[in-house]
Amino acid sequence: MNDKQQLLITLKQEFDHWEELLAGMSEAQITDRQLPSNLSIKDVIAHLMAWQQRSIARLEAAQLNREPDFPKWPVAQDPDGEDSPDQTNAWIHETYRDQPWSSVHHAWRTGFLRFLDLGAALPDPDLFSTDKYPWMKGYTLAFILQSSYEHHHIDHLEPLLAWLDQHKEGAHHE
Repeated sequence: MNDKQQLLITLKQEFDHWEELLAGMSEAQITDRQLPSNLSIKDVIAHLMAWQQRSIARLEAAQLNREPDFPKWPVAQDPDGEDSPDQTNAWIHETYRDQPWSSVHHAWRTGFLRFLDLGAALPDPDLFSTDKYPWMKGYTLAFILQSSYEHHHIDHLEPLLAWLDQHKEGAHHE
């Protein structure tokens, strides 16, 4: 997608879809470990929030014209490497598993809105440049926005909605 406004609109709609889904569920529905792999919806939101911290670090770095200051994760592999992210995802799950839903939701919500604000603040040429930020290794910052949408929607929201439909959880979603 080569249109900043459309990227931001799409991300805002994704945020709204998640918020609508979550608002229609009880805390028990959100925190029950009933999803595949013994996960809860809270675990999915914590996963999204943790990975989004890396995206926020990239956008902040661009805004401040410096290298990204990524969150310190105590996992051996490069989270952005081609290898399986299983080790990183396991660490994320262990880190946030016992945190209260209100804390996880607040961190995800605040982070998502920060991500949108940072994306909106970047000038179009910076957002679509393949060489302005050497640490992006030829990718654009627009790619980060698009990837965040795909991670939230394609990787997590669509499968969750399908699972909820299959299991008739009674959540309000479309």
